[in-house]
Amino acid sequence: MSKNIFKLKSSYKPAGDQPKAISELMNGLKKGMKKQTLLGATGTGKTFTIANVIEAWNKPTLVIAHNKTLAAQLAQEFREFFPDAAVHYFVSYYDYYQPEAYMPITDTYIEKDAQINKEIDRLRHATTEALLTRRDVIIVASVSCIYGLGSPKEYEKVNLKLEDGMKISRLSLIKKLIEIHFTRTNADITPGTFRSIGSKVEIMPVSETFVYQVEFEGNNISRIAKVDPISSKVLKEEQTVFLFPTKHFITDKDQLNAAIKNIKKELVLQIKKFEKEGKLLEAERIKRRTNYDLAMIKEIGYCNGIENYSRHLSGKGAGDPPDTLLSYFPDFLTIIDESHVTLPQLSGMYAGDASRKNTLVEFGFRLPSARDNRPLKYNEFEERINEVIYVSATPGKREIEESKKSYEQTCPVGNRISEKSAVSYGVVEQIIRPTGLIDPEVVVKPVSAGGNDYPGQIEDFIQETEKVIKRGDRVIATTLTKKMAEDLSVYLKEKGFRAGYLHSEIKTIERIQVLTSFRKGEIDVLVGVNLLREGLDLPEVSLIGILDADKEGFLRSETSLIQTIGRAARNVLGRVVLYADIMTGSLENALNETNRRREIQIAYNKKHGITPKTIKKNIKDITEELESKHEKSVNAELGIDLEIFKRTLKKEKGKKGRTEREEIEFSRLSDEEINDLIYEKIIKMKEKDMTKAVKELDFE
Repeated sequence: MSKNIFKLKSSYKPAGDQPKAISELMNGLKKGMKKQTLLGATGTGKTFTIANVIEAWNKPTLVIAHNKTLAAQLAQEFREFFPDAAVHYFVSYYDYYQPEAYMPITDTYIEKDAQINKEIDRLRHATTEALLTRRDVIIVASVSCIYGLGSPKEYEKVNLKLEDGMKISRLSLIKKLIEIHFTRTNADITPGTFRSIGSKVEIMPVSETFVYQVEFEGNNISRIAKVDPISSKVLKEEQTVFLFPTKHFITDKDQLNAAIKNIKKELVLQIKKFEKEGKLLEAERIKRRTNYDLAMIKEIGYCNGIENYSRHLSGKGAGDPPDTLLSYFPDFLTIIDESHVTLPQLSGMYAGDASRKNTLVEFGFRLPSARDNRPLKYNEFEERINEVIYVSATPGKREIEESKKSYEQTCPVGNRISEKSAVSYGVVEQIIRPTGLIDPEVVVKPVSAGGNDYPGQIEDFIQETEKVIKRGDRVIATTLTKKMAEDLSVYLKEKGFRAGYLHSEIKTIERIQVLTSFRKGEIDVLVGVNLLREGLDLPEVSLIGILDADKEGFLRSETSLIQTIGRAARNVLGRVVLYADIMTGSLENALNETNRRREIQIAYNKKHGITPKTIKKNIKDITEELESKHEKSVNAELGIDLEIFKRTLKKEKGKKGRTEREEIEFSRLSDEEINDLIYEKIIKMKEKDMTKAVKELDFE
């Protein structure tokens, strides 16, 4: 194999089951196994095992996670393991996304509405640039990686190369920058923009936060400097730089003209079809919409919903799969993290998208070619990947069966490893933790209040929580609904606990911030529904209360219970209380599997004289990498204002002039309500300052 492109840096060495798992996974890869499963108990260091496999296998790697929070956490961990490699984060760049849709029952058309996060867009461009220019690349992505992205050939073809001493005029450079979709500005420079000052052109690449300062002498480049945009400090003198387009979807003029002709032809056929079926409203609708879109594309090269014409603009045939992030990879290794959740996501994306598009086409809102603006089908995804390792503490049937089939195809009967070994089925078990930690003790208690002065699940959970918080640890509670999570959080606050909640309506960035506050001890009890499961590293948690554990269903399935129990496996005092009045099949299976793992772990520790130790892990706020410098400055200033106002509110708490009722109402306010009050005061103060500035004509 070629020279090593990855260098793993860590103060730890593989321990516990890690050496065996690394060896067995590498043996499988060397034998040509296309699919393997790493069945690793929570806290056994699956990420470190995979990092060792990445280093040894020596190929660019795609890691797919099922949500943005987990993807961000994994990206941070791989950056620590591979500081010299290009580790990038690729997720959907929408802060808000409402897809175009039509509901025939109510005759309701919903126009597409979206808000793009510019910082995540910058990280997406950094990803594609790294893939086209380097080999030591690890990309951590969400299922966004199977959605259309634009042709890598076109994207790479139009990149702009600048060299010191190159013959090019300032005006020609400006024209070339505009051709690859850079925007000219006279204000502050941001990614994907440039400005011209005298004999200099300052350019900020779309994937970076620094500036290239290009100086001219006549019609020649005399100097290229990499400059910090805030301090104007020269970071480095450059000889050669490459500038990639600011958009992934690139179409040259010839292709654009051909696309317009093909769209017109398709429009004529669709109008004829509707008229033949007597659908005159649909015929008129598609005619008007498409002609308007074509006029916009001709005039400004863009229209709202232009992605629906991607098949024509890319020159692909009907039904052809789109170019995606996978198209940018050379030969690569794929890791599917928390595969029991991620694989169903990858499988289901196409069907959901197709259902919506079919309705739009049927009722004349889109041409049939809009169906080809879609994610990959699962079989198309499989065709585009090579070796894959599924990673999960609770792998599904699909992963296990596919791994077993891959093993049977690769290893003839005579060459198979003993059937006693898990790898004989293509599944590698990793049960023993390097720290010697064992799976948490699991206790079952009733939901309802009853004899022996048992107070019921909520009051019992509060009593258990008090003990844990006194020793400085954290607590998690899981409920069945968002409303229950919010209500329990408020109730715990009324009881004097520092509590918070986490569910799907909390934005991605806020989720990460809540988890960081939880780890730092700013929150003692975190209440959730389904987000406090896969992949979250929370070693400070030593108690988990699973409320209503006997309500059989998705949230209380065997997989869900094992995953939730695993959140307490990183603490030596880890303990889980299941509140249940009846013993369901899922509960029995989860308890049996947890006890099986505990027996293996206890026996290993006894044999090797190991004393378990709680995992120690640095607390990092990974949201910082998703903020621009401007956002960081604004948030820092806002944080100062918040602290000042909080102190002022506390001083006002016992202020004279307030009635007793007002004092009681104020004391009952939750942290969120207090913050809302503070934000209102800050907004009023800023509005007052702005009004004053306008009167004084102070616009600086």
